This record gives sequence, structure tokens and C-alpha cells, in this order.
Amino acid sequence: MKKKIVTLGLVQTKMTANHEKNLARATAMVEQAAKKGAEIICLPELFRTLYFPQQRSADKNKYAEAIPGISTNIFAAIAKKYGVVIVVPVYEKKGTKFHNSAAVIDERGRLMPTYRKVHIPHDPLFYEKNYFEQGNEYRIYKTKRATFAVLICYDQWFPEAARAATLKGAEIIFYPTAIGRIVPRKERDDDWANAWETVMRGHAIANSVHVAAVNRTGAEGKLRFWGSSFVADSFGNILKRASDKREEVVIVRADLTRNKTIREGWRFFHNRRPDTYGPIGKKRA
Repeated sequence: MKKKIVTLGLVQTKMTANHEKNLARATAMVEQAAKKGAEIICLPELFRTLYFPQQRSADKNKYAEAIPGISTNIFAAIAKKYGVVIVVPVYEKKGTKFHNSAAVIDERGRLMPTYRKVHIPHDPLFYEKNYFEQGNEYRIYKTKRATFAVLICYDQWFPEAARAATLKGAEIIFYPTAIGRIVPRKERDDDWANAWETVMRGHAIANSVHVAAVNRTGAEGKLRFWGSSFVADSFGNILKRASDKREEVVIVRADLTRNKTIREGWRFFHNRRPDTYGPIGKKRA
């Protein structure tokens, strides 16, 4: 079997209140990833802004932009220049609605259909339902390098989303993320960073796909983002993990041939029983 290798670039950044500075920093790091051989490059969730949903309310227009818009125009030029695919997560204003979105730009610099975050959390310091309309569709991106899905942050806790993306043909699932712990941390708090990584490694194993999680780092208000961006192969092995504190570009060569080998060996899809899965489609158990 001929191997299918793709080089992934994960851009882990710190954010400031200066949107232009964040954009310039991300642009430089994406170009760095491209020069290091990355073929698909992913930025963190809401890469251009601080994590503003810590506040119960704020001026949405201060943070939002259109697709296409300033961010996608800049990264489209980079994608075309280097022949790379770029995942650009932005706070999207579409008409009168606002979405937590991911724009995907192909290797020719063309915009592909936008993914809009499906699962929206709403907890203290994560008041996302005050800002984001929910999306209603999982999208698959067929590119020259690989076929992949993008799910955003809170989507990562839902096995149904990962399974749906895989059934639609994803070889890789990217999870651009903004997740951290509340500070000061209480001694009784569970290890959420470990749970965060574990659940996505589980998705990789159960679906025989590669998973790439791209988080921000640094302290913002009452949140300390734990970075630790990583790529897991289709049996959940961590291929590479970033620091929990530093900005960095993570470059990973992924062998997508392993997806098929794992899937055939464990027969996870061959032995599925969709006829028993009715309760999954219900709002509550």
C-alpha cells in the first residue's frame, strides 16, 4: 500500500487586545509553518481577538469580521504563494447574525465553504450563547493534500460530531480551540487539560482518524489557557505536543495510511449497529 503522508502545521499563539498585532503575529507564524514544509496549517479558535466571551456582554461589532474579509484575504494570498491549505477561525458577522466560524482556504487561495461551530457552551466565563448563533452542518474539505473536517473547541466533547465527520469522509479532524482553566485554580478541581486531550485521543481511536488540536496560550482575565496543542494518530498516539506556555509552530508528518490499517484491523465501522442508535438522535436521554 502506497503511503499517504501529509505535513501539518499547528500555530499556537498568545492573544492581546490589539487585533492588528494578533493578525500580524499569526501571519508571520503561518508563513513560518509554510516555509518549514507544512501543507495544511491551522490557527487557534478566535485567533485575532482575546477570548471576549468571558464577559456576559460586549460590543459584538468590535470583534467580528466578514468572510471574505481582512483575515481571509491576507491568508488567501499566503495560501496561494506557498501552495498550502489554511484553517482560519474567526468571529464571523453574516448579515445580522454572528458565528464562531472557521474559514478554510485551499492551496490556490480559494475560499471553501465556512464551518460554523455547532455546539455552543454557556457557563461562567464562557458565555458563548450571548455571542454565537449555532451552526447546523458538519463540513468536509477535500483538498489536494488530504480530506479533513474542522470542529471548533466545545465540539470536541461530543463523540457524535467526530463520528459524523468521519462518516462523511474525514481523514483528519482539526479542533481549533480556546480552552484554559480558571485562576486561581482550586485544589479540588479535576485535571481538565488531561480530560481535554483524552477525549480527542478517544475520538481518534474510535474513528480511526488523525486529530489535530490547536489551542491558544497565555493568561487573559480570569482564564489561563494551557496551550499543549497536539496531533494524535489514528490509534490515539501523540505524535507531537506543544508547550503549555510558549507560542510555537508545531510541524508534524502524519501517515494517513494508518487510518485504513487501524480501521480494518479493529473493524470499528464494519461492526457498527446503526439500527440500535435511535436514542442518539433524541434531545435528551
